[in-house]
Amino acid sequence: MQKTASPGIATRTPEGILHTLSGITLLLLAAQFLIGMVVNLYVQIPSVHPGTRTSNYFQGVGQGVVWVLGQGSLSLVVHAALGLILALISIFLIGFAIAARKRVWIFLSVAGWIGIVGAGFNGVSFLNYGHDFSSLLMSVGFLLAMISYTISFSLGR
Repeated sequence: MQKTASPGIATRTPEGILHTLSGITLLLLAAQFLIGMVVNLYVQIPSVHPGTRTSNYFQGVGQGVVWVLGQGSLSLVVHAALGLILALISIFLIGFAIAARKRVWIFLSVAGWIGIVGAGFNGVSFLNYGHDFSSLLMSVGFLLAMISYTISFSLGR
């Protein structure tokens, strides 16, 4: 009697991979939201740290992220690291959407990526400059990503 192995991620269809990654991304976004609320409520960010006084915005983003990952509080480190992981997964989702040749998946994956990247850049802007508007834009990016990946996840059923 021959046993059949359950299909691994390498043997699944692009649509199946998209569905699975969309579900994982939704769970990670929920965790990111909760950790972000902990950071918002309980972490005091110093007004001066690497990244706050740079004349080049993108250089400041890099310095701020490196500072957080190396010297931030545990919840801030987890929040930043999870944001980077989400950005990476969102790129994979775009690649699998293109491989699946499904326009709606491509559109939703790109929209989710824009939301995640927008939230990330505005998170670092809030870290470096402390403007409440950056925090608002971070939440808008999060919401765009959640909506995009929720729709994507529902397409897989």
